[in-house]
Order: sequence, then structure tokens, then C-alpha cells
Amino acid sequence: MRASLISAAFVAALVGYGSTIALVLAAAAAVGADEAQTASWVLAVCLSKAIGATILSVWHRVPVVLAWSTPGTALVAATSGLSMEMAVGAFVLTGLLIALTGLLRPLGQAVARIPDGIAGGMLAGVLLPFVLRGVGAAETAPLLVQPMLAVFALVRLKNPAVAVIAALAAGLALAFGTGQALWPALSLPLPRLVLIGPEFDAGTVVGLVIPLYLVTMASQNLPGFATMRAAGYEPPVRSGLGVTGILPALSAFFGAHTISMAAITAAICMGPDVHPVKEERWKVGLAYAAFWTLLGLFSPTILTLLAALPPQVMLALVGLALLGALTGALTTAMAVPEQRFAAVLTLGITAAGVPFLGVGAAFWGLVAGVALYLTERAARR
Repeated sequence: MRASLISAAFVAALVGYGSTIALVLAAAAAVGADEAQTASWVLAVCLSKAIGATILSVWHRVPVVLAWSTPGTALVAATSGLSMEMAVGAFVLTGLLIALTGLLRPLGQAVARIPDGIAGGMLAGVLLPFVLRGVGAAETAPLLVQPMLAVFALVRLKNPAVAVIAALAAGLALAFGTGQALWPALSLPLPRLVLIGPEFDAGTVVGLVIPLYLVTMASQNLPGFATMRAAGYEPPVRSGLGVTGILPALSAFFGAHTISMAAITAAICMGPDVHPVKEERWKVGLAYAAFWTLLGLFSPTILTLLAALPPQVMLALVGLALLGALTGALTTAMAVPEQRFAAVLTLGITAAGVPFLGVGAAFWGLVAGVALYLTERAARR
């Protein structure tokens, strides 16, 4: 295997893991996962991505790169009143919905009929509080967070893909170098999958499963397929949705959340620098899977190191990691003039984070936005 294939896969895996692992930990904490369940969550989702990338790359002979659902993870972290068992039940159902979308054409068509601006407003409402908390962390720990923000901004000018990794490195160096974090006793324990029984709750189904399904489809799967098409490959839509639905439905029993087609990290693995022969680039999917397997196996050690950091560092990392997604969501929300007001209403209700009748705010933001949009459209006729 060419060195360029391995290096591209290594960078893609490092960017995908390092830039958003803090958000996964935030989601795990929000649902009350203990240390063993959190480690199982990370291991299971890493293995799910590795297996899926291998299956699709070998099957279709195209470079398939998978990601965990970053906006979906943010949605889990923002949803109040969830237990770990309820989250597992939501992950199972979301995976099955994604798989069914690949099998049932009407379901995909129904998703496509939701106005892009409304979907963008819902996603922006989910992400905005995390970005605000990340920036706000500079108030309580300015000597840690402000240099991280500066490093992020400077590195992003040259290479946006590694800007969050650079901010993480700066945060680690400052926290341990100034004594604000104590270096933990690191070991190499073998990770272990922990079986977690799902709990299915009607409020969770409406308030989390539907928004989680929509943000995964709209903000990651669809852009992921578009990235493949832009690189000159025919995306495996039906099998891609099947694999990224069935695998999470199974790995959810060990805590893992949804996975999806990758967009940003996929672009790293599909250019001519990876391999001059386009038909040979599919092998990058195998190297990518190998790196994600290693990241999963070493996750207990990595999580121990991150747990030693001050909470402000983790808040800042989450906020920085979501800036790009928030930018894209706001751009989509404001793109169509006829949808803007409804999109802003959706954003406001979702960002408020106030559940109603046991159902999360993201669902009610979506309902209110669609209702207002349909009312305004009928009035214009």
C-alpha cells in the first residue's frame, strides 16, 4: 500500500477523532454514562466506523470514509432528561430509520420535502449553545482558552482541517505546562464492550429520534454523498444508508451513537495526491478503518488523558469543533428568502432547549418552523 494512502487515512482519522471527541464525552456525560459505558461507547463507535468503511470500500471499490454524527452528538448532549438506556433506544431506532431510508424510497422523499432552511435552522439551534459556551469559557479560564482561540484562528488560515487539533494541542500544553492539570497515571488497559439494555420512550422517540435522524441525513449523509460525486465517484447511496443504519443499530447496544458518510474528512482521502490512479484510491478506506480500530483500542488511555483537563478546555474544544457546522447550518437557514423567518423561529425554539410534553425542543422547533412556512406560503398564493 502506498505511503500516500496511509498518510491520508491517518490525517483523516486524526482530524475526525481529535476534533470532536470532546463532544462525544459531553454527550456521554449528559446521559449519565459512567466511565465503563463511556469507554464502551467510544470503542463501539470506532469499530462501527471501521467495519462500515471496510465493507463499503471493498464492496464498491471506491474510497468510503465514514464519520460519527457530530451534529447528532450535539443534539444528544443538548437534550435534557435522557438516561443512558433511553439514549441507546434512540440510537437503535435512528439506525433502523436510516437503513429503511435506503430501502424505502417514499421515506427518503419525505425527508427531502422538509425545507432546507427549516432543517438548517434546527441544526443551527442545536449547535449555537455549544459554540456560545465554548467562547464563554474564556471568561473563567482566559489564560487557557484565549491562546487556544488564537491558535485555532491562525492555523485555520493555512489548514482548516487541523485547526481544532492544533487548538487541542495548545490546550494540552498550557494545561499541563502551567500546572492547571495534573498528568494522570496512564496505562494500556484492554477496552471492553459493555452491553446496555435499551429503553424505548414515546417522548424520546419524538423528541430525539426524529431530529437525530434528520440532522444525520441532512447535514452528513447528503453532503457525504455529494463529496464523493464531486470527486468523480458514484456514491453507493442505498448500500451506504443500509450499512450506516444497520451497524449503529447493532453497536448502539454497547452505547455507540449514529455514524454517517463523511464529507470533510472524505475530501482528504479522494484527491490525486492520495493515489494518481483513481481506481486504486479505494484502498484508503482499509487504512482508514485500521486507524479507527487503533483509536478504539487505545480509547481508555486517551479518555483518561482528556478527563484530566480543566472543563474550560473541553468546552472550548467543543465550541471550536462546531463552528464549521454552525456556519454551514446558518448559511442553509438563510439561503432562501421565503424560508428565513420560519428558519429563525426554528433556530430560536431549538436553541432555547426547553422541552414540552416530555418532547425535546428540536422537534418543536421543527414543527413550528414547518407550520409557519406552510402558513406563509399559503398566504402568498
